Amino acid sequence: MKITGYEAVEIDRASSRELRAAVEDFNTEYCAVLDSGDIEKWPDFFTEDAIYRVTARENADANLPVGLVYAEGRAMLHDRAVAISRTQMFAPRTTLHLCGNVRVMRQEPDGSFIAQSNFILLQTLVEGPTTIHLAGRYYDRFVREGGELKLKERQAVYDTTMIATDVVYPV
Repeated sequence: MKITGYEAVEIDRASSRELRAAVEDFNTEYCAVLDSGDIEKWPDFFTEDAIYRVTARENADANLPVGLVYAEGRAMLHDRAVAISRTQMFAPRTTLHLCGNVRVMRQEPDGSFIAQSNFILLQTLVEGPTTIHLAGRYYDRFVREGGELKLKERQAVYDTTMIATDVVYPV
């Protein structure tokens, strides 16, 4: 699972600023949908043939394809979202996604582009304190469909080797 294209910035400043603002707007809406609990809208942020993966930094650094979560295509994302929203078998909780430090790394001739962002996922159980559930980076490949940004690929690479056993919600 080599994460490529994130090594060095290869884009002019003006394009970078414009695309960075678009990614920030995208991530704001992405997080709002997840944090509102409307998880069945989550797949709409992806292309039909998207890849979504959640994996440990240790595995990403070692170029190992093993991931905690892996979905190929919007249909798999939809199945996951429906399963989570309709078969909740764990304690009720709220989540709060925080994203920032967007870097646009490269724009391809076809208009697609590669970006990375930092994320923190906070979780509050109904009868418990707020905790940091996960923290790491998004490694994204964006395309435009009908004038809207969509994720062709999102790899959420988390930093810790010890994670909660209930990481079922999208990151």
